[in-house]
Amino acid sequence: MIYPAFFEEKIRFNRVRELIKEQCLSSMGKERVDEMRYVTLHDVVSRWVNQTNEFKKICVEESFPTSYYIDVRGPLNRIKVEGLFLEERELFDLRRSLLSVKDIVRFFKNKEEQNTYPHLREIASKVMVYPFVFERIDAILNKFGKIKDNASPELARIRNEMIKKQGSVSRKMAAILNHARKEGLVEADTNVAIRDGRAVIPVPAGNKRKLNGIIHDESATGKTSFIEPTEIVEINNEIRELEYAERREINRILVAFSDSIRPYLEDLIFSYEFLGIMDFIRAKAKFALQINACLPKMVTHPEVDWEDATHPLLYLQHSAEGKEVVPLTIQLNKEQRIVLISGPNAGGKSVCLQTVGLLQYMFQCGLLVPMDQRSTMGIYQHIFIDIGDQQSIENDLSTYSSHLLNMKYFLKHGTPETLILIDEFGTGTEPALGGAIAESVLKQFNAMQLNGVITTHYTNLKHYASGVDGIENGAMQFDTGQIRPLFKLLIGQPGSSFAFEIARKIGLPEDLLDSAKEQIGEDHINFDKHLREIARDKRYWEQKRDNIRRKDKQLEDVYEKYLTQLEQSKKERNHILEKARLEAEELMATANKRIERTIREIKESQAEKERTKKARESLTDFKERLENQDDQQKHKIEREIERIKNRQKRKGEKHDSGDENKGQSDSKTSVKKGGAKPRVKDDGIIRKGDKVRLEGQSLPGEVMEITGKNALVAFGHLMTNVKITRLEKISNKEVKQAMRSLNQPSLGANVAEQVRKRKLTFKPDIDVRGQRTEEAIQVVTNHIDEAVMCEVGTVKVLHGKGNGILRQMLREMLNTMPHVKSFRDEHIQHGGSGITIVEIDI
Repeated sequence: MIYPAFFEEKIRFNRVRELIKEQCLSSMGKERVDEMRYVTLHDVVSRWVNQTNEFKKICVEESFPTSYYIDVRGPLNRIKVEGLFLEERELFDLRRSLLSVKDIVRFFKNKEEQNTYPHLREIASKVMVYPFVFERIDAILNKFGKIKDNASPELARIRNEMIKKQGSVSRKMAAILNHARKEGLVEADTNVAIRDGRAVIPVPAGNKRKLNGIIHDESATGKTSFIEPTEIVEINNEIRELEYAERREINRILVAFSDSIRPYLEDLIFSYEFLGIMDFIRAKAKFALQINACLPKMVTHPEVDWEDATHPLLYLQHSAEGKEVVPLTIQLNKEQRIVLISGPNAGGKSVCLQTVGLLQYMFQCGLLVPMDQRSTMGIYQHIFIDIGDQQSIENDLSTYSSHLLNMKYFLKHGTPETLILIDEFGTGTEPALGGAIAESVLKQFNAMQLNGVITTHYTNLKHYASGVDGIENGAMQFDTGQIRPLFKLLIGQPGSSFAFEIARKIGLPEDLLDSAKEQIGEDHINFDKHLREIARDKRYWEQKRDNIRRKDKQLEDVYEKYLTQLEQSKKERNHILEKARLEAEELMATANKRIERTIREIKESQAEKERTKKARESLTDFKERLENQDDQQKHKIEREIERIKNRQKRKGEKHDSGDENKGQSDSKTSVKKGGAKPRVKDDGIIRKGDKVRLEGQSLPGEVMEITGKNALVAFGHLMTNVKITRLEKISNKEVKQAMRSLNQPSLGANVAEQVRKRKLTFKPDIDVRGQRTEEAIQVVTNHIDEAVMCEVGTVKVLHGKGNGILRQMLREMLNTMPHVKSFRDEHIQHGGSGITIVEIDI
């Protein structure tokens, strides 16, 4: 149950209907928008919103058939009566619209294996498509929607006869006209004219008796008569009879066709109901994208747990003006059934109220809602609203009387599954009495376990809400420093009206404000003052908490960074130790060989003192060199470990690129000394990290990633996907030369400046008509690359229709481009298949 009767006007849902209608493609979809209604069955609401959510995904990711949503239900209902038939134009509309239905059914049938869009596929599975209908229509109509000459043998005979007769008329008229010119009956430049569908000769009035025939007309001045020669009259009569025969034969053909489809009329009419449903769901999905809506979590019981919800109409208005909307976060559940919102005037209380009512109503009408996806939406059986002035002269109602009638209705029909929305609760009469009545009504609402959002300025209601279960105070925040509202709802405390602050900002005299404070009493002033102090302290501690959270996050990031560096240091240390161990083993093997050779020399010399002495001296020298080398190796290992430790201690220090290059050079030198293989000569293959240049461009870039035949290249601060075949590998020396030739301080700054200039001059539309296929493909490829760099999401390619060869080749090329998301024909009114709209993934 919705109350009052003009509920939709109160929450401006009628404007939402208008915006959805603007997205419809046909009158069938608009009819569905008008029939959209509030539903309380969870299964129905779930099915509707899931259908819309699936179509929203289609609008973003796929190309859906959207041509020829034509309503032919009227003509189909008319031919239920035998003898009546579809006209030629209606038959053409039937063929085109049924083709759209067929394309939509095929679209969802192709998704069965992927098991996507189950709710929409369920609707499409009920549609019957009859191929024989297309075959019969194609046998009757040509591609322009006209009856074919060979639609029947009799029609072919009649039209052939008409052509012969018309040719005979043309020849005889030409002969008669030439004779009249020779006789001087007509002017030399006179030509045959048409009057009442018959060929006539313009003759001066003075000569009209000299040319035998029938006068069909004369000029406005009466100086010229239009005469049909006697020789032509009979042939023209025969042609007129053939035209009547042609009309009768066409009617017979159309009657026969209508008779053939009459048994299937119900299925055909249902196809148009299906087309209207698809148009309606598509319009809802388009509107959801327009307001940035999503599908939150659904529950069967009454509940509101919304995060970052926005009023859709306010969102559209502010987006057009370049302003942001402050989101609403609110909860209504078993423990917190009613939220009592207080705060300054023009602080956003009524907007909060309308946002809750509109979004809940939209959702239960099957629409997606603009809020965070983590939010929860429940189902309410009733929504009652009391907002604005409803006084009526006819019914002798004042503003306060109308509010009381609404409260009476709420108390009589309210249930625990009712959502009530009341603006300025208790106003319209003497404040003390109105506040007392409002408090009693609020107590009853709480006892009935109603759910709702109520706005008020009454202090007694704030006191009552703070002391009972089920009702929670809420405050619209206010910047006391700048004396302006923040439009942000804060749950858990009452809000101040900031009446004196606002009055002081407007400029009321200070002595007048002091007098008002004396009249209202110290207790009331102190209560309002304490509310402001609480709000101020709360904001202060919230800022402190946010700062602590931010610093904790930074500490966690630093901890993760150092942990990663420590792991890397351990790996490098193990690598150094392993390398030192292998070198030590090699040295030991060399030493053992030297000792064995020395022993062998001593034995061979038969213990000659001199040679033994020399061998021992040689072995001692080798031992000393080995110890020195071992000490050097130990010092080297210690220096490496110390270097790793020092690098870990340098917090946030960035390595200079020159030092890195030098470190790499030293490393390569040491590896080479250790016996490693020399560097392999460059083979020209482009790899990750290589410096490259795009063909036709002088600006160098660096390859960040290789994916198949494409490469992700960074040109300064700009990254783009290009084919590897369009890249040229260059050396570091060439990079420096290119940078010097560009005469710029940094690569990224130049790229950014070039892109900025290109964005100002880039036009998304391109015309390739008249170009050869190879030229057109290259031009379109370069144009789409520029569109990616300029972050343009949609490009129009005008290639014309012709034989369709250029269109086909361009689309085959577009299928191979990784950053092309989708493409489709332009709307028939703006060029149809002669223009391809390309959607680019940016």
